[in-house]
Amino acid sequence: MKITFQMSGGFAHIPALSGPVTTDTEHVEPRVAERLESLVQESCFFDQPARLDTKAKGAADYRTYTITVQDGLRVHTVELTDPINDQNLGTLVSFLQGMSRPSAR
Repeated sequence: MKITFQMSGGFAHIPALSGPVTTDTEHVEPRVAERLESLVQESCFFDQPARLDTKAKGAADYRTYTITVQDGLRVHTVELTDPINDQNLGTLVSFLQGMSRPSAR
């Protein structure tokens, strides 16, 4: 499974830290791969709409997250905006944020 994660926007947006990060579960520790694949399943990722925009009208400085998951022949992209109301998607985003930090790469 390949997962590409990108963050944009936010109050303290730093372009150098927001580039897309791609993780291939075949090339990470088995424990990490298992957790990522589990989070994708728990979030029903492939059943989510392409865009989940939950920000209030006129709201500013929210982060936007773009996640693309390729699992075999299935490929799906979801764009989310803070606040994330779905707990399972929120957990997936948090995990991917942790993995995208320069110290975690």
